[in-house]
Amino acid sequence: MIRMIAAALVASTALAGMAQAGGPTQVAPEPAVAPAPAPVVAPAADWTGGYVGAQLGYGDMGAPGTALDGDGFLGGVHAGYRMDFGQIVAGAELSYDRADIALNGGAKLDDVTRLKLTAGYDLGPALLYGAVGAVRGSVDTGAGSVSDNGWLAGVGMDYALTDQWTVGGEVLNHKFNNFGGLSDVDVTTVQARVGFRF
Repeated sequence: MIRMIAAALVASTALAGMAQAGGPTQVAPEPAVAPAPAPVVAPAADWTGGYVGAQLGYGDMGAPGTALDGDGFLGGVHAGYRMDFGQIVAGAELSYDRADIALNGGAKLDDVTRLKLTAGYDLGPALLYGAVGAVRGSVDTGAGSVSDNGWLAGVGMDYALTDQWTVGGEVLNHKFNNFGGLSDVDVTTVQARVGFRF
């Protein structure tokens, strides 16, 4: 009888072990795979809108052999509006410069006012453009002031530091035919610019 009880205990223990061994096992969860981060794309620059700013630079007024020849500094303010058509950007700008350009015979270029039409290529944060327009210059001769109208052409580039602030540069060539009845005059200006867009 004892043998039978012992055999039953051994058998039940063996069956319990087999049941545990063949029972369900815990499966380790598969590690979660994080999705790949989306590529960072710089926001497309939009040059549409109004802007104001200031400029400072150097001017060379050339009419050799006359009192209208000399060079010096000039600076002022500008305001304009641009339309961005995708890769082409067009606009108009009004600018005014006070000048300190000493000319022969004690004369001095007093100021320059410009109305420009611009068209350029949108390079994202940079805008490369050409400009044409009308210009009016005033010269203080010492005996009085002489003013005349002309035309201009040039190139420039603006770079967007933020959505609102820009820096840039511009080179313009101004042509005056028979300025004040004295002579044909060329004025070349090279200026650094800072602007605020709104």
